[in-house]
Amino acid sequence: MKTTREILSIINREDALVAPAVRRELPRIARAVDEIVARLKNGGRLFYVGAGTSGRLGVLDASECPPTFGVPRTLVQGIIAGGRRAVTESAEGAEDDASDGARELRMRGLARRDVVVGVAASGATPYVLGSLKFARKRGAFTIAVTTNRGTPISRIAHLTIAPLTGPEVIAGSTRMKSGTAQKMVLNMLSTAAMVRLGYVYDNWMINVAKTNQKLRQRALRNLVEATGADMSAVGHALRQAGDDSRVALVMLKTGLDARAARAGLAAYHGNIRKAIASASGLARSAAQN
Repeated sequence: MKTTREILSIINREDALVAPAVRRELPRIARAVDEIVARLKNGGRLFYVGAGTSGRLGVLDASECPPTFGVPRTLVQGIIAGGRRAVTESAEGAEDDASDGARELRMRGLARRDVVVGVAASGATPYVLGSLKFARKRGAFTIAVTTNRGTPISRIAHLTIAPLTGPEVIAGSTRMKSGTAQKMVLNMLSTAAMVRLGYVYDNWMINVAKTNQKLRQRALRNLVEATGADMSAVGHALRQAGDDSRVALVMLKTGLDARAARAGLAAYHGNIRKAIASASGLARSAAQN
């Protein structure tokens, strides 16, 4: 019988294998992010589809995008076999119905400009396979996230991301290393896409949703650090911007008023860095003339 410390050491040793496995998949993760960015720029959406642990991880990542990046709740959506109840309760039998995932995507109006990420540790979950087949028929771009190569999911998806994490400490318990790898990959997909789309400025969550006092203070500190302005100037800019942190940032970095800053952001589809660069370029041109 192993001691508690020995058990934890074994788990920790196995967990250390996850990051290198994900690192080996970076070229494929980068391709996936580039495709996601291109489609979201064109009005598309990102869907995660999974069952059990994989489905819960997709729902988790999707639910974190609106408060972290200030994007609409419809932009990144998580779909889990068994529906909302399966997020907190076991509904493992729901994964055997290949038509349910397709039905859910059809109800959400899946279109060619969308991206569907099928998440399945085994690579053979019927619910996920049915979803990806439907997505391909609709012309959406499909991505598989699995921890097994050469499985059915890889033959359906346009692109497969497969960090090979090896056997679990508890055989078959994919909530462990496999789940950790999947969470790392999904974090990378959504975070890198939002950075590329301009919802982050340097490493600040400029568009964080100010839904409580802690987040409101964080938004203020982010603007102070990102612009070098004092708290009074930041507060004034936010009031002028109608409490829109992105507009306030452009105002503080360029000297534009709220209307011009908002127009600049709209011209670049909300990309903060491009809006600032454009305004700064116009200011330099005017000064030279």
